[in-house]
Amino acid sequence: MNNNKLKPLFILLIICGSFGSIYGQGNNGSQSIIVGQEGTSNPIITAVPFLTIAPEARGAAMGDMGVATSSDVNSAHWNPSKYAFIENDYGASLSYNPWLQKIVGDMSLSYLAGFLRLNDRQTVGLSMRYFDLGSIDFTDGLGSVTRTFNPREYSFDGHFAMKLSNRYSMAVSGRYIYSNLAGSISTGAQDSRPGHAFAADISGYWVNPDVQLGSYDATFAWGWNLSNIGTKMNYSNESQEDFLPTNLRLGATLTTELDPYNKITFGIDVNKLLVPTPDSTYDYKSVGVLEGMWSGLTKAPGGFSEKMKEFMWSVGAEYWYNDLFAARVGYFYEHPDKGDRQYMQMGLGIRYQVVSLDFSYLLSFKRNNPLEDTLRFTLAFNFGESKTGNQKSRSKKSSGSSTNTLDADDI
Repeated sequence: MNNNKLKPLFILLIICGSFGSIYGQGNNGSQSIIVGQEGTSNPIITAVPFLTIAPEARGAAMGDMGVATSSDVNSAHWNPSKYAFIENDYGASLSYNPWLQKIVGDMSLSYLAGFLRLNDRQTVGLSMRYFDLGSIDFTDGLGSVTRTFNPREYSFDGHFAMKLSNRYSMAVSGRYIYSNLAGSISTGAQDSRPGHAFAADISGYWVNPDVQLGSYDATFAWGWNLSNIGTKMNYSNESQEDFLPTNLRLGATLTTELDPYNKITFGIDVNKLLVPTPDSTYDYKSVGVLEGMWSGLTKAPGGFSEKMKEFMWSVGAEYWYNDLFAARVGYFYEHPDKGDRQYMQMGLGIRYQVVSLDFSYLLSFKRNNPLEDTLRFTLAFNFGESKTGNQKSRSKKSSGSSTNTLDADDI
């Protein structure tokens, strides 16, 4: 394969690696712009869409939902503000996602996360994700292999979460992003190089544990996360730069405690990429990050009706028995004109002392979907349960009812 034929290959790889819908990218990072018309396919285009892939099994099994679920070690991806309400003192997790195994056998997404509670109100966290796109052979005009290359992308994140009240917290995150899709090569007309970017997140989480649903105790929570606000990505010596997948995630959950041993959570998330919709009349080179976010929220070639199609929806449920065994199910929907991802996910989880293991399975509603049968695995360790969590657990089980005994700090 000639170097000048790399663009179609990388378009295929990156489109597949980003759920087949978010963007197309050549060996120099250039965008494949599709003219937007109402009623036609016009997906939003960004760089490094691997940042939006659900990296861990619990949230994935609930239909890629997690901005308002209960806090855990993997809160960093969904909503770092949840760290402020985590009951353990410190913990870590490792997730592994074989990717597009029906097409290639050597693509994967790995995710590492950890947190440390500084005190009752402040928690810090670190996370890293690594997206391996497998190996590609570069060939000359005669078909002889000149070199083998492994495209890869990764990010390093730091998070700080703080309770602003006994029910509301906020967090800020910083992120470094590295993307190497073709290495450092020259096609004569232009040079290709790895891309680098920096981004930040800001998020919030509110929880009320004192809700009553008839005779049942319940907890209501809602959250938001504005993620990947940062510099553009550049893969060449040209001035073309691509937007990061800046995303606004909103959601809410309701958890009902049926008795001291059984509880069930229902939730919904909605996502909106704050990136300009592809439009042949739009000058992307002159658009700054903040202007691009506003355009992504308010403007589209097809007007308001097209903008409404760009919202992505997730609904999910989670059942826990005795805080030891979990079953989860969820559904993700994206409009056919904006990527057409529609699938159900399900999964199981088990927790024993400080160790938990979760997995999820994706079932597509579209024939020949390369994402079908996708599996995710997460192994986590949590240490030092807080006094609040211990007291609540002992109170519920000793009383034999679903009534909570609340500490002063819970009010």
